Amino acid sequence: MSDSSQQRSKFWSSFGPGLLWAGASIGVSHLVQSTRAGATAGFGLAGIILAALIVKYPFFEFGARYAAATGSSLVEGYRRIGAWALWLYLLVTLATSVIIQVAVVMFTAFIINSTLGVDGHLTSTSGLICGGAILLLWVGRFKVLDVSIKVVLVLLAVSTLLAAAVTLPTADFSTLQLLPLPDMNVVELGFLLALVGWMPTALDLAVWSSLWTLAKDRASGRRSTVKNARLDFNIGYIGTGVLAFAFLTLGAVVMHGSGESFDARGTVFSLQLLELYARSLGDWARPVVLTALITTMVSTSLTVIDGFPRAIDRSVKALSGGPEIVDHDPGKVYWVSIAVLAATTVLIVQTFLGNLTAMIDFATIVSFLTAPVLGALSLRAVSSSQVPQEHRPGPAMRILAWIGLLLLSALAIAYLVSKFGS
Repeated sequence: MSDSSQQRSKFWSSFGPGLLWAGASIGVSHLVQSTRAGATAGFGLAGIILAALIVKYPFFEFGARYAAATGSSLVEGYRRIGAWALWLYLLVTLATSVIIQVAVVMFTAFIINSTLGVDGHLTSTSGLICGGAILLLWVGRFKVLDVSIKVVLVLLAVSTLLAAAVTLPTADFSTLQLLPLPDMNVVELGFLLALVGWMPTALDLAVWSSLWTLAKDRASGRRSTVKNARLDFNIGYIGTGVLAFAFLTLGAVVMHGSGESFDARGTVFSLQLLELYARSLGDWARPVVLTALITTMVSTSLTVIDGFPRAIDRSVKALSGGPEIVDHDPGKVYWVSIAVLAATTVLIVQTFLGNLTAMIDFATIVSFLTAPVLGALSLRAVSSSQVPQEHRPGPAMRILAWIGLLLLSALAIAYLVSKFGS
């Protein structure tokens, strides 16, 4: 076998963690926030989305880089900085995991029930989603998750890009604004902060890409090179960005200037998108958009249900045994966490559905306030002596990371002022 063939074989054996990360990221931030950005300002917020994707890139890329370079995850990287750093990450994870999983699963259940014409029964459908994901993970472990998310993302990409492509001939690009200077007479500050803060996802999910990189290595029996791990992540990240602009296009073409008032609830808003799309293009377009909606939320549900317990399990091991973990496979804590989160999700959907908005606001605040700190910890970990010199970020990446930290800090302050200022 030639060297090039061997390199391709090594890459394909390690390919997948970047898609899992993309599956976790392409959710409400894309389906609701990107589409709403298009509905509100046409293509006027394209520059904002692009800027968010650029300045946050280093912190998400550090996860795959660190895992491939050291053979351990960012969890151990935080633990090597100090127990306080890992405790901070674990507390953020525990504070947001239930709320985010409830929001994602409930959104998915709503879309599925609407598709099937089922009125109500969100609790039952939420339970089926959680139960199905747990069964999938129990039977097939990481390998089945890896294969499943690839299939779902192919359907997601094809349906979303097709839906966006058929609208392009009627697109009005006169609103296009690539400089990140939005018209504040059109866009509310709160929405703008949410769009930037959650595009493409919350910063604490950087740990997940490192965990999935290591899980892929164990499943394939082959250690990923830093080059392959970064390439794998970049494919997922670029795909995440492309789909963000695809959803922006859907909102800009179908919803912007329609004269309709759009519901603030993401679940209802997504169905408004579906109806407007079918009305403007015909009923043939309904299955395409519906496939995009369902696959977006199914991919997010699968990855979230696995991601949070995986991060909790790894953090508990590192806190109890130090950063040099020998047992890398998810253990008892993983399965207990996945069961507790699933049960709590169903309970909240059943009992506290009316207070969900307040809980989501709390998770948003936690993510905003801790993003600069977690970003700084990731930069410190990947620049440490644990990472071989040749695999540490170069000057350009470090400069971009510092710019990102400054902007994330400014964003956190702006968010606090918008929430609690007079």
